[in-house]
Amino acid sequence: MIKRTLMNQIFTHLNKNKIIVIMGARQVGKTTLIKEIEKNLNIKSLWLNGDEPDIRYQLTNVTSTQLKAMIGNNKIVFIDEAQRITNIGLTLKLIAENVKDVQLIVTGSSSFELSNQIKEPLTGRKIEYFLFPLSFTELCNHSSQMEETRLLEHRMIYGYYPEIVKNPGEENMILNEISESYLYKDVLATGKIKKPAALERLLQAIALQLGKEVSFNELGQLIGIDNQTVERWVDILEKSFVIFRLRSLCRNPRNELKKSRKIYFYDNGIRNAIIKNFNPLFLRQDVGELWENFLISERMKYNQQNEKFSNYFFWKSKNQKEIDFIEEYGGNVFAYEFKWNSKKTVKFPLSFIKTYPEAKTEIINQSNFTNFIL
Repeated sequence: MIKRTLMNQIFTHLNKNKIIVIMGARQVGKTTLIKEIEKNLNIKSLWLNGDEPDIRYQLTNVTSTQLKAMIGNNKIVFIDEAQRITNIGLTLKLIAENVKDVQLIVTGSSSFELSNQIKEPLTGRKIEYFLFPLSFTELCNHSSQMEETRLLEHRMIYGYYPEIVKNPGEENMILNEISESYLYKDVLATGKIKKPAALERLLQAIALQLGKEVSFNELGQLIGIDNQTVERWVDILEKSFVIFRLRSLCRNPRNELKKSRKIYFYDNGIRNAIIKNFNPLFLRQDVGELWENFLISERMKYNQQNEKFSNYFFWKSKNQKEIDFIEEYGGNVFAYEFKWNSKKTVKFPLSFIKTYPEAKTEIINQSNFTNFIL
């Protein structure tokens, strides 16, 4: 068992009259995490799986009396893949209001579905967590920093999904299975996307534009759908935890781009599986993009593990000067440039320095990256 740092955060909020909601993509280890929580608590518990048709039926349009009978004298109730259950928000509210001294822990792999159902009924009643794939930090704690640093190039190609980490030598097969069987499951289940082949082409186009500005209009023309549909599909993919967007930092509209965005993947391995490219780094033309995606996603994991709530951006001026990653935290701005080649020198644009004179700047490369994500 690779210990997840999120578990300690969850333990601090148990038994405080709050429903624990754990979001995350399929196959990142949500079920394993809550089983480990159950094992550590060692109290009487009830398991309900939203993927099971009979469980969905039992938890839909149910009365508080029925819920009391179902829960009985269990002290903790786990509901896995809760987004599959119609009106789950109202059901959770009924349990919270009518079944005393029971802790609810709920998982979901689609915030598009689950958040819409629980947002209003559970206002003030829940604490939400996001479970990423495994992190550099978690694996350093599991083995050692030296061992994990040695595997850096491997992780940049195959990523951090638990099954990938636990089954060396089977990475290609497992990633292809995840990308073809699980990746689109919740996206297509929403019923908002009627053309799976077009969705796959959209993800491939996004993957090939990793680290670059993305135009919804250009993407739409490329795959044959309108830009409003592209934007809607990107939103669903983001809420299914496949991708995430960075918007441009803009406080000086005369000199900075205002509405630009870039799209990254939560996991390098998923990105490479989508374009069917697992070549080693020395054979690739996209090493810089993979490095950028790796560092941004790992930084987000690091910040979550340390409960550091930051805003994320990139920066670009109208005369095409650019900075890879901007983090805003505690009223301060931190600017980062990512370079795979440690020998490359970088100068931060003078226009950025003038606009953000208090900003702290740093170049992240192979020689110092552990200070950024560990």
